[in-house]
Amino acid sequence: MSARRDDALLHAGLLASAAIVLFPFVWIALAAFKTQIALTIGAVTFTPTLANFNELLFSSTSDYIGNFGNSLVIGVGSTVLVLIVATLAAYSIERLGWPRWVVHLFLVGAALFNTIPAITLVGAWYVMFRALGLYNTYAAVLLAHATLNLPLGIWLMANFVREVPPELEEAARIDGCGTVQMLWRVIVPVVAPGLAATAILVFIHSWNEFVVALNLTARQTATVPVAIAKYAQENETKYGEMAAGAVLSTLPAILMLLLAQRHIVRGLTAGAVK
Repeated sequence: MSARRDDALLHAGLLASAAIVLFPFVWIALAAFKTQIALTIGAVTFTPTLANFNELLFSSTSDYIGNFGNSLVIGVGSTVLVLIVATLAAYSIERLGWPRWVVHLFLVGAALFNTIPAITLVGAWYVMFRALGLYNTYAAVLLAHATLNLPLGIWLMANFVREVPPELEEAARIDGCGTVQMLWRVIVPVVAPGLAATAILVFIHSWNEFVVALNLTARQTATVPVAIAKYAQENETKYGEMAAGAVLSTLPAILMLLLAQRHIVRGLTAGAVK
């Protein structure tokens, strides 16, 4: 009887936690189909409308589709760059004989870098990219996002590479593989779940990043978060369009999660069971 009561309390707590977490997302999804008047007066019942999506996607004053494409280019580009550099750095850290104190110092430094607010770096990046002629280009935001996400990528990939049995590398070397061939043919396939998990986290961080994109882009290269923020105007906040933009902005992340779910679970639980 006690065990059944404990299970009921556990499930009730989990349902309450899920409701608290999901409530803002449900509110945004419903707000995307409400009129501005219904949102302003807080109407509970309403007649669903697609006007917000129509304004967001097809209005002559909206650049949302272009902004969506900008976010895809920057998000995918920065993710690929982080995965390449992080995998090479992780292999170097774990397999090329660096002293452990150097490795720990590097990983601690990488973790500390992630604690620095991005806004403190924007000024330096703005001056640097303006001097290089890269302001308002994909390259500027892509490099900035890669810099912000690289410490996380290295830290994650170092843990995944550490779990690869050294015997696999020894067998590959006996078969005549060089370091690059071994990395591509042996290490990368084994850590593929880790790559998938890292890619999802890095892509989502890049997709949602606002401060850097706001300061390093103009209208032509603005990303989705910047586009949504533009609907908070001086005299009026267009909650319906903002909600519609937020709903559409979740689609790439959800799609990636669905496609790579199996690899993500394997990657995040790698090394948990010996």
